[in-house]
Amino acid sequence: MPDYHHGIRVIEINEGTRPIRTVATAVIGLVATAPDAAAGVAAFTTITFAAANTGVTFTATETGTDGNALRVRYVDPAVESASLAVSVNDTDVTVTLATDTDGEIITTAGEIVTAVNDAPEAAELLDAALPGTETGAGVVNAQAYTSLAGGEDEPFPLDTPVLVTDLYAAQGRAGSEGTLARSLAAIVDQAKTMVVVVRVTEGADAEETKSNVIGGVSAEGKKLGMQALLAAEQRFGVKPRVLGAPELDDEDVTTAMIGIAQQLRGFVYAFARGSKTKEEAAAYRENFGAREVMVIWPEFTGWDTASSATRKLSAVARALGMRAKLDNVIGWHKTISNMPVNGVTGISQDVFWDLQDPNTDAGYLNANEVTTIIHRGGYRFWGSRTCSIDPLFAFENYTRTAQIIADTIAEAHLWAVDLPMHPSLVKDIIEGINAKFREWIRRGYLLGGSAWFDAELNSPEVLKSGKLYIDYDYTPVPPLENLMFQQRITDRYLVDFADRVAAA
Repeated sequence: MPDYHHGIRVIEINEGTRPIRTVATAVIGLVATAPDAAAGVAAFTTITFAAANTGVTFTATETGTDGNALRVRYVDPAVESASLAVSVNDTDVTVTLATDTDGEIITTAGEIVTAVNDAPEAAELLDAALPGTETGAGVVNAQAYTSLAGGEDEPFPLDTPVLVTDLYAAQGRAGSEGTLARSLAAIVDQAKTMVVVVRVTEGADAEETKSNVIGGVSAEGKKLGMQALLAAEQRFGVKPRVLGAPELDDEDVTTAMIGIAQQLRGFVYAFARGSKTKEEAAAYRENFGAREVMVIWPEFTGWDTASSATRKLSAVARALGMRAKLDNVIGWHKTISNMPVNGVTGISQDVFWDLQDPNTDAGYLNANEVTTIIHRGGYRFWGSRTCSIDPLFAFENYTRTAQIIADTIAEAHLWAVDLPMHPSLVKDIIEGINAKFREWIRRGYLLGGSAWFDAELNSPEVLKSGKLYIDYDYTPVPPLENLMFQQRITDRYLVDFADRVAAA
């Protein structure tokens, strides 16, 4: 900037705290099968003229909206004895019509069909056919560009994350087979939320389906199965944090899903697959030791409109919906336990429960970190425990609180990276974090939290290397899992009995 100027200059100094926005927490990541899901629709158009048998229908060779960019035109060469020719320029197909010795067009619709389909470049883009019962014997005329239209993408392409914001519309396109339609119905019964769907192929047997659910990476680098959830944030700007594969999860699937959850800072809800008794469910839970997973047993039951019968309904699918509902209505500090679940009418296994007696089926399951289902004022999940052996993350909401704070604080400070590290910058960062903690505390999400600068840790050598350490702590809100009343019988209210009688 030059030192001399005869006039006025304004220098912007953009210092101060930045508001911190909590990351989106109620985004569900769903892995499902849907063999009869709606297919993509190919774009098409029909060019026809007043004369009979002059129609030609052009259909994109690939389904999807890309076909809507294709255009076809018929060109009069305006010369004598021209030959019929087809050329392609990007997404435009040009048919140069044949003429006779007088320069009159002599090309028929049938000849166009043959010429287009025989031209390799054109045939890669579209297919030509005679519409209906037409013979194609009619002579055509020149025609300006006509665009193909009506192409629709496949709603749930295999091994590809799809962001669903209208769950009702998605249900209608998910078909009736597989797990996708049932899972979407279960979720929308609880809440309207965003769902990242990854549809996988239903294999010839359970093992093949399991492999498709777990997925991997193709030779071209495409993420397959549940791995595709990792691509959702770059595609849609949202990160799935509430994860499950309803009706498809077993020990192997859940183990793989936990790995995905740890990368996404998400949380997995899993069913104790294959467990017929509470003891088997407790043993199943021992397969996991991660804080990012909750094991549920048994299932719900309810009316299934597809089969017009009462059947088992996935508890995992309803846990996904309940988690999203609570995040939106109450907050991520509330566990899914003891909230009425919509759309169910029963429990698939008998579970004895008594509010005041720990020696019950439900008490046994909860003591072994298995969330169960009870019937009291509707059907409810009962249990808040994760599979972590670390008491710091024993509860579902403890894990999610840690995840959400970490992502919120980190993602909110992209603006600060590579700025000159003046003391004012450090102060602004700390004040911004503390302001966010005050907001969370006031809203009841935390009991306390604060950020500070540790001068001893941030030595001159550390700062000189471009590093900065900001410390913060927080206290999550514990769920009231064990409420104890202490009841005493006493004579002290009889001491003044006579006086009270006289006063009456």
